[in-house]
Amino acid sequence: MTQPVPAAQEQLSEVQHRAVSELLRVSPVADDLARRFEAAGFTLALVGGSVRDALLGRLGNDLDFTTDARPEDVLRLVRPWADAVWEVGIAFGTVGLRKDAHEGAEGAEGGAAQSFQIEVTTYRSEAYDRTSRKPEVSYGDSIEEDLVRRDFTVNAMAVALPAKTFIDPHGGLEDLARRELRTPGAPEASFSDDPLRMMRAARFAAQLGFEVADDVVAAMTAMADRIGIVSAERVRDEFNKLLLSPDPRKGLRLLVDTGLAERVIPEIPALRLERDEHHRHKDVYEHSLTVLEQAMDLEEDGPDLTLRLAAILHDIGKPRTRRFEKDGRVSFHHHEVVGAKMTKKRMTALKYSNELVKDVSRLVELHLRFHGYGTGEWTDSAVRRYVRDAGPLLSRLHKLTRSDCTTRNKKKASALSRAYDGLEERIARLQEQEELDAIRPDLDGNDIMRVLGISPGPEVGQAYKHLLELRLENGPMERDEAVAALKEWWAGREDSF
Repeated sequence: MTQPVPAAQEQLSEVQHRAVSELLRVSPVADDLARRFEAAGFTLALVGGSVRDALLGRLGNDLDFTTDARPEDVLRLVRPWADAVWEVGIAFGTVGLRKDAHEGAEGAEGGAAQSFQIEVTTYRSEAYDRTSRKPEVSYGDSIEEDLVRRDFTVNAMAVALPAKTFIDPHGGLEDLARRELRTPGAPEASFSDDPLRMMRAARFAAQLGFEVADDVVAAMTAMADRIGIVSAERVRDEFNKLLLSPDPRKGLRLLVDTGLAERVIPEIPALRLERDEHHRHKDVYEHSLTVLEQAMDLEEDGPDLTLRLAAILHDIGKPRTRRFEKDGRVSFHHHEVVGAKMTKKRMTALKYSNELVKDVSRLVELHLRFHGYGTGEWTDSAVRRYVRDAGPLLSRLHKLTRSDCTTRNKKKASALSRAYDGLEERIARLQEQEELDAIRPDLDGNDIMRVLGISPGPEVGQAYKHLLELRLENGPMERDEAVAALKEWWAGREDSF
C-alpha cells in the first residue's frame, strides 16, 4: 500500500480521532460482548458499515460484528447476555439481538439509557450462480477471507475486540479520507458475487457524497444486465435508501449513466427526451431531478418517501404523450393520467405496498390540477373538490405542486407562487368555516333511509352521492334544507320512471 501524502495524512489523523471518540461510546457494550466470545475461544470484531460510520463520526446504535463462531455457537453465547434475540437471518449466518444499557449501568453514556441493535455474522463468502436470486453462503475461517468478500473497501475494515486492533487489508481508510468507492478486489468479481452491489455503489454515492472509482463505474456499465437476477424486493429497498439519501440526484445520475436504471426503473432514463432545433422544450429528466430536490427542501419531518417517489415519477407519462404541434410547440396532453398508470405498474413490479402505490399514483395524477386555478378564479366548490380529491395527501400535493415550478423566468415563477399562496389561503379560510378535510353529505346513510323510508340498497348510495355533490357545490346546509333537497331529488327520480 502506498504511503499517504502529508495532506492525506492529516485527513487520516482527523478520521482516526473521530473513530476513537465513537468507539469509546459503544466500547462497554462491545467489549463486554467480545469478552464472552474470547472466553469461549472465539474472536469478535466490529466490522463493515459500523467501522466506516465510526470513522466518519456518525456511528449510531446499530452495530455489526463478525466472528469465527458458527451461528449455533453465537446463539449459545448471546442468549444469556442479550435482552432479545432473533434468528431471521440465521440461514445467512447472521444472528440479531438487542442489548439495553440501562440508566446508571455501565455502557450508558452520561447515565442515559441506550438500546443497541446488534448483528453478529459468521465469517462467510457468498456468491450468486447465473440464475439464482439468492446467495449461496459458505463460512470462512479468517477475518481476511471475510473482508475480501465485502462490497467496497470503506466497508472492508474491522476493529478486533476487545484489543481494539484496526484491520484494513484493502486500504479502506485512505479511500474513506479520499471519499472514494473502490472494491476490495476486481469490481467485476465483486458484482458477479452480488449484483445488488452495483446499486449500492450509487446509493453510497448519494448517501455519503463519495465519488465512484472509474473502474467501478466501467464494471457497473458492462454488467448492468446482471441486476436482473436480484429480487425485486432487494432492488426496491436499495432504491429507497438511495432516494431517501441527502443527495439522490448523484445516485440517480449514476444509475442512469451506467444503464442500471434502464433495467430497474426504465421510466426515469426515458425522461431524457431528445431535443432538436425546431422543437425545443424543457429537459424533462433534469426537470424531474430538480423537482425532487425542491420537494426535499419542503420536507418538514425528515425524508418523505411518498413525496420523493411522486417527485421523481410525476412526469413519467410525458414520453408516451409527447406530440409536436403544428405551431412548433410540444404538448403532453393527459400525461398525468398516463403517468399515474405507469407509476402504479412500476411500483407494483417493485413490490411496493398497495397503500404506497395508491398514494404515489394519486399524487402523480393530481400534480397538474392546480394549473387549472389560473388567476384564482376557482369557485368555492372547485376548491372543495381539490381538497376532497387530495384527501390525506393534501399537504404532500401542496409540496409537489410548488416543487414542480422550475422555470428560470423569475416573473412567471413569482406569479405561480403567489397563485398557490392564494389557493392555500382560500383552503385555510374554507377549513375554518367547515370541516373541509372530511367533506361528507349533510345526511348520512341512516338519515337517508329514515327520510325516504327505504332499506339498504343502491338507492342509498345514489342519494348519498347526490347530497355530496350539493355539499361540494353549495357548502354545508342546515338539516331541514338537506332533508328538503333529498326529498326533491327523490321525487324527481320517481317522476323520471
